[in-house]
Amino acid sequence: MAGKVFFSVSMSLDGFVAPESVPVENELFSPDRQDDPDVRRWMAQWMELQQWIFPQRFFRENLGLGEGGEEGVDNDIARETFERTGASVMGRRMFDLGEQSWPEDAPFHTPVFVVTHSRRDPWERLGGTTFHFVTDGIEQALDRAREAAGDRDVRIAGGGTTILQYLNAGLVDEFSVTLSPVLFGAGTRLFEGVDASRIALEPVRSAPSSRVTHLTYAVRAR
Repeated sequence: MAGKVFFSVSMSLDGFVAPESVPVENELFSPDRQDDPDVRRWMAQWMELQQWIFPQRFFRENLGLGEGGEEGVDNDIARETFERTGASVMGRRMFDLGEQSWPEDAPFHTPVFVVTHSRRDPWERLGGTTFHFVTDGIEQALDRAREAAGDRDVRIAGGGTTILQYLNAGLVDEFSVTLSPVLFGAGTRLFEGVDASRIALEPVRSAPSSRVTHLTYAVRAR
């Protein structure tokens, strides 16, 4: 039986999954931009949003950052999310940012299907991650990801625009939001433009920790 399609993101308390964009976003991590105050602000806000994951034992092990780290609810959820994922789908903007920042042993360790308008040969990395570039739409990317995942789940990795496309198309079965105790005031809203007339949510789990609160919902047709 095919697995679920899900997404799992960190979100600020005012509903943003990324800070306000900076100019020339696909060059955000280029060396000549590191002294740009807009880039420093973006990175500081993003790090604050994601602060819960960095100390976790599983995160450190997965990225080869060394032994040790925290264990508990946050660590369990990070591990569970990774282990259930058999393939991922992401948008081109997320890939462009990640291509400049992911290590050679990219953190996915599964096939990743990038929704894009630009043709490109598959990009194979260490550790089992291969990026495939899909130019014929979100449904084709998902079909290929399902086939690659087998009986495991497919994760819509992001960014926010890509997640919203899949959600509005009725292609998401479940999602988890990790609420971080930060406020952005502006940025990329997760549910900006959601078709609420077609989507109903069923609470599945609420798991608070000392750092964040993890909320999981099943998605139903309204």
